[in-house]
Amino acid sequence: MTLDLSALPDGFVWGAATAAYQIEGAVAEDGRAPSIWDTFSRTPGKVANGDTGDVACDHYHRVPEDIGLMGRLGLDAYRFSLAWPRVMPQGGGPVNPAGLAFYDRLVDALLEAGITPFPTLYHWDLPQAQQDRGGWPERETALRFAEYAAVVAERLGDRVTHWATLNEPLCSAWIGHLQGVMAPGLTDLKAAVRASYHLHLGHGLAVQALRAAVPNAQVGIVNNLSPCEPASDRPEDVAAALRSDGHTNRWWLDPIHGRGYPEDMLELYGVELPVQAGDMETIAAPLDWLGLNYYFRDIVADDPAGPVPHTRAVRVPDVRRTAMDWEVHAGGLERLLLRLTEEYGARKIYVTENGSAYEDRVGPDGQVHDPERTAYLEEHLAACARAVRGGAPLAGYFAWSLLDNFEWAYGYDKRFGLVHVDYETQRRTVKGSGRRYADIIAAHRARARSAA
Repeated sequence: MTLDLSALPDGFVWGAATAAYQIEGAVAEDGRAPSIWDTFSRTPGKVANGDTGDVACDHYHRVPEDIGLMGRLGLDAYRFSLAWPRVMPQGGGPVNPAGLAFYDRLVDALLEAGITPFPTLYHWDLPQAQQDRGGWPERETALRFAEYAAVVAERLGDRVTHWATLNEPLCSAWIGHLQGVMAPGLTDLKAAVRASYHLHLGHGLAVQALRAAVPNAQVGIVNNLSPCEPASDRPEDVAAALRSDGHTNRWWLDPIHGRGYPEDMLELYGVELPVQAGDMETIAAPLDWLGLNYYFRDIVADDPAGPVPHTRAVRVPDVRRTAMDWEVHAGGLERLLLRLTEEYGARKIYVTENGSAYEDRVGPDGQVHDPERTAYLEEHLAACARAVRGGAPLAGYFAWSLLDNFEWAYGYDKRFGLVHVDYETQRRTVKGSGRRYADIIAAHRARARSAA
């Protein structure tokens, strides 16, 4: 395909993203305590092949090498998460100096390489000690999260200006507390709804902490969103799509935009939110940017007997799919970018994750040829450019992921990286898609220079 990205602004940020538990390893080194994912991955039957993040990509010991890979790709920015149990092992209370020092070194190394750090404070690895005190269903966890945010901001805020509070709170609440297939592995609607609320409250309190410590902070939150479409024009399926949209999108967007929680979803869940005075204003703290993680659209049908939101996914026939069995549908990304712009008045958006898993192999030539991922990347970048032409204030794109890594409940079976990782040797190999991404970045920069 001819890839026309001329609509992307000259200052467009090109990046890649990772998460602490998925790449760092070193789970018991330098004072780090267990997280809920350490516990969950050790629970028989929860993670494919019994895999854990104990070693993962060994990034903790390979930061210079991995930053070198970022340089080879030509990245402007690197989105990573900090491991809360590495910084504050008990959730609250004492700070672990060695853990905080690791991120100090990482930030310095990124800046020395000319790469802007985009840290995320929480990417699902709640300290197990905090889970033992009730976890996200309890208000205390939101308060401890704000303490943790303040500690990190005080230490790194002299060099870091771009911050995300939460990554995909939907997954933490719905998949971790309602579906039970992510940590902490609960299947309790009341706990899930309460967790969603305290995640939002923790976000708002963290925004306050970041702004207090870093006056020039650019603060956002990262949500995974999906267009929700009815499987047919039957009224029942149209209503199901609206419920699915409420569960997947509006529940996560409306409160942070000062609209409160959607009434139709409050009625559907039937769980009273533990609101205290001032909470909703805290949750709706003004943001500098929105992060959008996009992977697939949802086609749904009504299923009154099914779990909340009483829908079932409908498989679209004869479409390309990734190794995750997700439909490849780049148009959904364009739609979401325009929706955030038109419906929610977004002033700045980053695509903070977008990527695809395929069954990659290192070939006899020592290379990893992944034309499917390359096509996926190009199609979704083209969707970004179309959205910009349509008025979306898109400021950057972060490919998921820099490295193949521990893919949560899928273990090491699913590879999303622009860089292949041999988990036995930790050898890194830039894939064909990674080389193509580097070429796209270089071409965009050259066009910007020539236009200046």
